[in-house]
Amino acid sequence: MLEKGQDRDVNVLLLIWGIVALIAVMTVYVPIRRDPLTGTAFFIGWLTGELAGQLVVLDVLVVALLVWGGAGNSATGVIGLCLAAVALVGLLIALVVGRQARQVVRRSLASTPGLRIDMTATDTHPKWGRWWRVVRAVPLPTRAISVTKDVPYVVDGAKAQRLDVYAPAGGISGAPVMIYVHGGAWVLGDKREQGKPMLFELVERGWVCFSINYRLSPRAVWPDHINDVLAAIAWAKEHAAEYGGDPSFVALSGGSAGGHLAALAALAGDDDAFKAGFEGADCSVDACIPIYGVLDMTGDPQTSGRYGPGLKILLERQVIKQRVAEAREVFEAASPSYRLREDAPPFLVLHGTHDTLVPVAVPRAFVPALREVSSSPVGYIEFPLAQHAFDVIASPRCSAAVAGIVAFLDTVRSRHEAERKGGALATQAPESDVQSGSCDRETERR
Repeated sequence: MLEKGQDRDVNVLLLIWGIVALIAVMTVYVPIRRDPLTGTAFFIGWLTGELAGQLVVLDVLVVALLVWGGAGNSATGVIGLCLAAVALVGLLIALVVGRQARQVVRRSLASTPGLRIDMTATDTHPKWGRWWRVVRAVPLPTRAISVTKDVPYVVDGAKAQRLDVYAPAGGISGAPVMIYVHGGAWVLGDKREQGKPMLFELVERGWVCFSINYRLSPRAVWPDHINDVLAAIAWAKEHAAEYGGDPSFVALSGGSAGGHLAALAALAGDDDAFKAGFEGADCSVDACIPIYGVLDMTGDPQTSGRYGPGLKILLERQVIKQRVAEAREVFEAASPSYRLREDAPPFLVLHGTHDTLVPVAVPRAFVPALREVSSSPVGYIEFPLAQHAFDVIASPRCSAAVAGIVAFLDTVRSRHEAERKGGALATQAPESDVQSGSCDRETERR
């Protein structure tokens, strides 16, 4: 039997656990965009939302252990028990919402103008994301994936101008290519840290993937970042075949700041102002998938949503190192939302409704504007309750997002191949017409 002091201690522990658990769950439902709490709230809300299933088990075990140890027999313990129960309900709801993400993806892709995708008719069952990997959460490559690290994509370039190659271990040829750009607010991050669930799934399906690093601020000054991304695209088009890739189909993706750079590269890849040293190189891509990307750099409320002052301060002091008020044209030129064009490649934009760092107002403004201008399809998937970085760990929502990306890329690639074949036939048709016309004229002369 517990002594009085020990009894009080376990009740206090239960209260503390209930408070901590409830605060963590609240960050999933209520995004906090007030510095200095923004970063901490994002991190807690992200992990809690994506690991809701694991935390349900943890919450039950901890409470059961404390109750077994004597907690819950005082007002303090009862309050702690009630708080833990409320947190448990919140976690269960978050888990259900995360597991329903596949239905969200299916509906979103089926309603994409000009590219209606029926996921029930395509093979989107994950090859890499088995259930036990989702439980483990941390994405690790299988033996079927070969990794070649630190390949330079700029001759005699900086240490940051390198990429990792992910390819099928048994070798491959003629594979479609994915280039991934990591996030990190243009000042941190690494190619080894992000996008792994998507990259591993694509490799398992016969793709060759390049995950790139790029020069980071504050040492790097805009447009060094986009210059590196475009240099990596140009390198991939020239060297992809060496790793089994087919440069005739190159897709581009990235998250957060990487989503910004991917979208900008897809829309402004022909701008030689961003291609110092390789002007005129082909940096076009055949599909772009920005994930919770920063799609506007000006800070305008109507296009950027309510970022708050943090983004503007970061860009002005560390990244672009100019003030918006004095060099607005630079910020507009760096914004995908100001680069909309009719010949844009197919886009699939993914975002979460509860993103703390990049408000959902950003893609809600960008997607309709791009659809209005572009002749290519523009898909949009908005995940309820999803926080920033929802694709980093192997959660149910991440698995659904990857399934949607696979279905989108498969459809776009099939259309691309059909257009290439049709174009080849079309180039032959005029010659036949000329020959036929010549014969007809010769017949008339006879």
